[in-house]
Order: sequence, then C-alpha cells, then structure tokens
Amino acid sequence: MDSPPIDELARRFVAGLPAALGALRQEVEANFRAVLQGRLGALDLTSRSEFDVQSKVLERAAERIGALEERLARLEAQLAQTPSGAGAAPARD
Repeated sequence: MDSPPIDELARRFVAGLPAALGALRQEVEANFRAVLQGRLGALDLTSRSEFDVQSKVLERAAERIGALEERLARLEAQLAQTPSGAGAAPARD
C-alpha cells in the first residue's frame, strides 16, 4: 500500500493529540503509522496501478469477445445460407 496516505493519516492523528503529549508525538506517530501499515497490509488489497492494469486487460478481453461473437454470427449466417446436404464448409475469415 502507498505510504503517503498513511503518513497523512498519521500526521492528522498526531495533530489531534493534546499539547501535553508534545514530547511523545514522534513516537506516537511512528507507532500509529506502523500499526496502520500492519493492519492495512494484512488486508487483501491491490494498488491503484495494479487495478488500472487489470482494468485494461479486462477491457481488451471484452473487445476480443465482442469481435469473436460478431465473427461467430457471420459464420452461422453463412452456414444457414449453405444448402443442406451440400457438405460445404463455411469460408474462413
């Protein structure tokens, strides 16, 4: 998981601490960041870049399926026009 959003959450968390804990701020921020990273790391999450790559793969697959469906429809139409019993094979694309 990307660190900048976690760093921002840690900074916001520490900013809300009372001023009396000023000396402990860095330690509390580091501990909070470590706990947050550990918990988020345990989740089965994907990065934005991985998600974008898989979205593009899925889009290409959908396009390919659409093209194959069109080709199948053309071949079925061709086959339907062939006289039965003629045994002619449909032309290949």
